[in-house]
Amino acid sequence: MEQRKRGRKRLGKMKRYHNVMLRFNDTEYEGLRKICESYDLDISERGTISPLLRRLVLHSEAEEKDRLPDTSNLAYHVNKIGNNINQLVKIAHHKNLRSPNSSLQNEIQKTNELLHNLIEITIMEQTS
Repeated sequence: MEQRKRGRKRLGKMKRYHNVMLRFNDTEYEGLRKICESYDLDISERGTISPLLRRLVLHSEAEEKDRLPDTSNLAYHVNKIGNNINQLVKIAHHKNLRSPNSSLQNEIQKTNELLHNLIEITIMEQTS
C-alpha cells in the first residue's frame, strides 16, 4: 500500500513570493465582512480572506476612467503664461506706467482667454 503525501500541495512555478498586508478601519472592515457574508464565508476563520481578495482583485478589470489625465503639459503651458505675465508687468514697471497701455491690455486679455481655454479643456478631459 502506497503512503499518502501529507502537508501542503507544492506550488512549483506558481509559488507566491510577494507579501501584501492590509489594515482596515471599522467601516472598511464592516464592508469586508458584508462581502464575506455574501459569499457565505466566515471572516473570523483563518485562510478565508486571502483567497477571496485574491479572486476579487485578479479577476476584476480596471476601468480607464479611474486613471488621472496627464497634466504635465498643461502645467508647462500655465507656467509659460505666468512667465509672460511677469515679463509684461516688469516692462510696465520699468517704463513707470501708472496704467497699462492698450497693447499691454490686449496681451493680458489674450493670456486670460488662453488660460480659460486650457481650464475648459482640462475639465472636459476629466469628465470624459
